[in-house]
Amino acid sequence: MQAAPVRATAIPSFTDALRAVESLLMSSGQRTARRNAWTSVLEDRRRAKDRVEAQQVLERALASRP
Repeated sequence: MQAAPVRATAIPSFTDALRAVESLLMSSGQRTARRNAWTSVLEDRRRAKDRVEAQQVLERALASRP
């Protein structure tokens, strides 16, 4: 039984493909702005999650007080 041939190049991921299309369609300033905006969205989501977790901890602490 013969082994499958080894590919010389890796198959690009979906993200890599999107970035390639993005680089063709947008100027570098637009790409930077979009990435900064997405980073801000992710950071806002993280802070919101942290707020919810802190609120739950406080509520549990208050509920356990005698």
